[in-house]
Amino acid sequence: MLVKQIWTGNSYRNFNYLVACPDSGEALAIDPLDHEKCLSAARDAGWRITQVLNTHEHGDHTGGNAAMVRATAAHVLAHHKAKDKVPEMSQGLQAGDVIRIGLRVELEVLDTPGHTMSHVCLLSHTDQPALFCGDTLFNAGAGNCHNGGHPNELYQTFATQLAKLPDHTRIYPGHDYLANNLRFTLDREPDNTHAQQLLPQAQSQDPTQALVTTLAMEKQINTFFRLVSPSVVARLRDAFPDLPDHPDPRTVFLRLRELRNKW
Repeated sequence: MLVKQIWTGNSYRNFNYLVACPDSGEALAIDPLDHEKCLSAARDAGWRITQVLNTHEHGDHTGGNAAMVRATAAHVLAHHKAKDKVPEMSQGLQAGDVIRIGLRVELEVLDTPGHTMSHVCLLSHTDQPALFCGDTLFNAGAGNCHNGGHPNELYQTFATQLAKLPDHTRIYPGHDYLANNLRFTLDREPDNTHAQQLLPQAQSQDPTQALVTTLAMEKQINTFFRLVSPSVVARLRDAFPDLPDHPDPRTVFLRLRELRNKW
């Protein structure tokens, strides 16, 4: 499996992706908002885009669909409940479906509600798994729930699906928010040495050559995976004095998401 992470350079800091089969040159475009950059990258690599996948229905992920279809005649795939919200959509996806690219690339569909209720992530069937996670999981952060989502569902997605993936899974999010998310981690957990050490690199990195984290790294730097950290809980009590002595992970997650909304 070949992966190109494409930095759009727009104000939303979107990442687009191409996932290609090395044998056939067929490629899947994930959330190709910047269709021109995606098409150019495919041409440069000698790949042929045959499918488009939208992780969810928001316009900053679906806005390139029409142009991609005109240029490639690709089929557009998205969550089966999003068919009236995704331009050019031709196939609905459910949990457990497998997207096949070329001769030997397979991506498993995960139904991951929270950011919206019609969100999918893709998990590669490779020796080192890769997760294309849209706006569900960010580097050092979690998606918001403002536009069609719900924090309870987002917690369930994190707890019952994402946290259980192999630690060496590579994380490919829909946006570059790493530096700001690390600042939130340190605001919530000032003694997090992993976040302290990574922040200077994140602040100076070239987003066209962005750091690709693993799930193991996320569990070190991402507050939304660190729900039983004594430091996180202690700082949370400063903001929420009514927090129980031993809050359950769901309560911690929901309070963190509430703080992040205003941070």
